[in-house]
Amino acid sequence: MTTPTDTPAKVLARIIDISQPETLLCCGETAKEVAGVWKQQADQQVMTLDTTDPNAHMPPTQVADLALISETLEHLPFNEGILLLGQLRNYGTARIAALVPEMPDWRFTDFIGLGFQRHAELESDSGTLTLYTYNLDTYNHKRAWNNPDNWANPHMWGKSWW
Repeated sequence: MTTPTDTPAKVLARIIDISQPETLLCCGETAKEVAGVWKQQADQQVMTLDTTDPNAHMPPTQVADLALISETLEHLPFNEGILLLGQLRNYGTARIAALVPEMPDWRFTDFIGLGFQRHAELESDSGTLTLYTYNLDTYNHKRAWNNPDNWANPHMWGKSWW
């Protein structure tokens, strides 16, 4: 997905191109820059969150198709960052991309626990950034076993109550 010459802005722009969102939510300087270019080209709606207190306007007035988060989580207490990502996900944002530097409070498992996948490591002026993404379409795949046909005693379904 990324090449050694990719910048964080290029990667976020590529995510927008692939996602083709109708509404975009952004938080952080790089995310706002990329969203501004997209808004001029696509003439679509862009919502922004303040990086100092992004949870102040939750739930968002409209569900975004895509949320871009940059230069935000490293400035928030861990619980506030978890709240931000969790609320974006839980309120229906279909795709989320978060660019984060290495942070002592955050571990890989924290992002995995929220349903994110690690996609890339990028070099920026401020150091190495990791791209984590969440996609509702691929987050919870259908499981063949999760239906009444594969439960214990399927022939008794709806016949006996104990």
